Amino acid sequence: MTTFRVHEASAAGLLGRCRDRVRPALVEAVARLHPWTGEMAAYALGWADTAGTPDPGGSEGKGVRQALALLGAEAVGADGAEAVPGAVAVELVHTFSLLHDDIMDADTLRRQRPAVWKSYGTGPAVLAGDALLAQAVTSLAEAPGRRTGAAVRQLCGTLTTLVSGQAEDLRFEDRPWSGPGAVEPDEYRSMAEHKTGALLGCALALGAILGGAPDRTVTTLDRAGRHLGLAFQAVDDILGIWGDPGVTGKPVHADLRQGKKTYPVLIALAGGGKAAHELDTLLASGRGIDGATAEHAAALVEEAGGRTRTREEARRHLDAARHALREAPLTHPAAQELDVLFTHLLDRTW
Repeated sequence: MTTFRVHEASAAGLLGRCRDRVRPALVEAVARLHPWTGEMAAYALGWADTAGTPDPGGSEGKGVRQALALLGAEAVGADGAEAVPGAVAVELVHTFSLLHDDIMDADTLRRQRPAVWKSYGTGPAVLAGDALLAQAVTSLAEAPGRRTGAAVRQLCGTLTTLVSGQAEDLRFEDRPWSGPGAVEPDEYRSMAEHKTGALLGCALALGAILGGAPDRTVTTLDRAGRHLGLAFQAVDDILGIWGDPGVTGKPVHADLRQGKKTYPVLIALAGGGKAAHELDTLLASGRGIDGATAEHAAALVEEAGGRTRTREEARRHLDAARHALREAPLTHPAAQELDVLFTHLLDRTW
C-alpha cells in the first residue's frame, strides 16, 4: 500500500471517528429548530430528502471542521468531548454559509443534489441559514466550563471575518479581468483567508480553548488552520476547473463556465505571455464560456502556469500549517493525526 493510501485511509478513519462523536449533539441541536427550518437543515446536512425522510443518497460532507475542533482539544491534552459544542457550532456555521453562498452565487447544486434554495425557495433557504447561525451561537454559549465566553468571542470574531470575505468575493465579480481595477492574486489570497481559512482556524482554536489551552497555543492553532484553509481553497480552485464531475458534483470546468475569479485564472493572467494574453481576450470578450470554449480556456490557464502555481500555493500553505503545529506544545498522537488530516486535505479529489 502506498504512503498516500495509508494517509487517506487514516484520514477517513479520523473523520469518521469525529463525525460519530459529534453526530448526537449535532442532531440534538438541529432538533431544537422550528420544524420547518429543521427540515431544511436536515436536507442541507444530507440526512433527509425534501419530504423529511432519511435519504441514503444524501451526503453529509466529510466533517472536516468538526474533526479539527475535536483534534484541537485532543492535541492540547484534553478529551475530545470537551470540544463537541465547538464542533457543533462550526458545523452549523459552515452549513449556514453554504446555504447563503449558494443563493448569492446562484449555484443550483450542492453535493450532487439541488441546493436548498432550489428545493425550498430563496426566502426559506435564507431563513434556514439564519436559524443555523443562531443555533450555532446558542450551542456554544451553553457549553459548560469557564472557557465558554472565550469560545463564543472566538466564534463571533470569525463570523465577522467570514462576512468580510464573502463581501470581497462578491465585489470581485464586478471587477475586470485585467488592467486597472483587476483582482490581484494577493487580494484573492486575502479573501480566501477570510472566507475559508478563518473557519478552519476557528475550529482548531475552539478545540484548544475548550480544552483549556493557553492563549498562545490557541493563537498558534488558529494560524495553522488559516494556512490550512488557504491550501484547501487552492485545491478547491484546481478541482473547480479540472476536477472529476463524478466526484466533485460540479460540471467539468465549472468555475470557468461561471466566470469565477479563482486563483489558477488570476495567477495565469498575472504571468503574462501569449497564453495569458489569449486567455484575457477570451474572458473579456463577454461571450459565454461553455463546451469547447471552456476546454480551451482551461488549457490556456494550464499553459500560462495557473494550475502548477496554484498547486505550489497549496503546498506552501500546507507547509506553513505544519510549521505552526510544530511550534505549539501538542501531545504527540493528536498532533500526528492533525498532520495526517492536513495531508489528506491537500491530496483530496472532492
